[in-house]
Amino acid sequence: MSREYDLVILGGGTGGYVAAIRASQLGLSTAIVEREKLGGTCLHKGCIPSKALLRSAEVYKQSLNASDYGIEVAAVRINFPAIQKRKNNIIDQLHSGVKSLVKKGKIDVYYGTGRILGPSIFSPMAGTISVEREGEENEMLIPKNIIIATGSSPRNIEGLIPDGKKILNSDHALEMTELPKSILIVGGGVIGIEWASMLSDFGVKVTIIETSNQILPSEDSDISKEMAKMLKSRGIEIYTNAFLQSEKVNITDKNVKATVLIDGEEMNFEVEKMLISVGRKGNSTDIGLDNTEIEIESSFIKVNEVYQTKEKHIYAIGDVIGGLQLAHVASHEGIAAVEHIANGTVKNINYQNIARCIYSNPEVASIGITEEKAKSQGINIKVGKFPFKAIGKALVYGEMDGFVKIIADQDTNDLLGVHMIGPHVTDLISEASLAMLLDATAWEIGETIHPHPTLSEVIGEAALSVDGKAIHF
Repeated sequence: MSREYDLVILGGGTGGYVAAIRASQLGLSTAIVEREKLGGTCLHKGCIPSKALLRSAEVYKQSLNASDYGIEVAAVRINFPAIQKRKNNIIDQLHSGVKSLVKKGKIDVYYGTGRILGPSIFSPMAGTISVEREGEENEMLIPKNIIIATGSSPRNIEGLIPDGKKILNSDHALEMTELPKSILIVGGGVIGIEWASMLSDFGVKVTIIETSNQILPSEDSDISKEMAKMLKSRGIEIYTNAFLQSEKVNITDKNVKATVLIDGEEMNFEVEKMLISVGRKGNSTDIGLDNTEIEIESSFIKVNEVYQTKEKHIYAIGDVIGGLQLAHVASHEGIAAVEHIANGTVKNINYQNIARCIYSNPEVASIGITEEKAKSQGINIKVGKFPFKAIGKALVYGEMDGFVKIIADQDTNDLLGVHMIGPHVTDLISEASLAMLLDATAWEIGETIHPHPTLSEVIGEAALSVDGKAIHF
């Protein structure tokens, strides 16, 4: 049996289901083919579950420090099965919500592996979708257009395949039934730092190794230095310019022994578990791309400015095309692709104006370019920086570490980048996002009256400091 659609989307993650909803709004008959569950990695194996665990770690740490606020709490302990149950309940609730949204949009969902077929009796072009399920007859979908939104998965280290017991990737870590006493995290990027922060707050002895000369290699160096300082103050060991010798990893029932090359010298580690956090690869295999003209580079699908592949009726969005592998990016790429399909609209996304967030303790949020990048581009810059310790609400919260840093063009006053580390900055960054969209200057942000006492005052003060006019520091 075969069915025809205006659009079939491979993958029902954040990019896929949002694209489907927008397509439905524009009157396109739409179907999603999903191998597992609607919501994808973000909902089931990434953003939501990891943040639920981070929140539990935050509450545990706050409970241990309750006496600092004049509150006496006795016998604080971790009930990890209950923490996992709360995480799963959140996932289930949001999963139900996504299913309801898709149903409301009258979007058909086919569960199974979607594979793109070459030209056939169904279509003169590559693009018929075979939906395959074990033990069942394949279903054929004949779309006028396709969006590939198959996402990404954890990247492995050559010669070291995670077993889910001693050697973990982030998917495995989310399903731990008990906390280890110690862990070696290989990779000091976003995911590695979030896990390091969380596990340390839960009382796990954490060691991070990172191949770059700083953790959070893509962030402004001031942010990286502050994060390293704050993590080390909590007992987390950090080694940069460090390379795991995968051939010298020894796994036993009790522990993992690893040899790491640090600044050219070997150092040995013995931990209960190891977490591999070295980036993600695009899920571009086993979906029939070999039946098309679509080009792939390092597992990621190549697309043009409107997300078309080399096959113009086949689009690709989200993690599977690389770039900023963020859920909110995938959603907006999906909307842009659908609007091009529906009416030819070219909706250019300015990736420089997309906020990036790290939900560790402390949080990090940034938008635009770093100071190092601005200088490398030969831009004449001016920089403002303001600490949270000078903000009353930060003292009330008991979270005084961190700062906001604003980089502007000395000649034009244009905002180039805003970088934050400290309490709730993943919420505060949206003001900077709006400022960048509206092409505001630091002066205009500084002239905005921020309510007192709030954490948002730090942004206004940082903006004033760009021109040396900060009031409270």
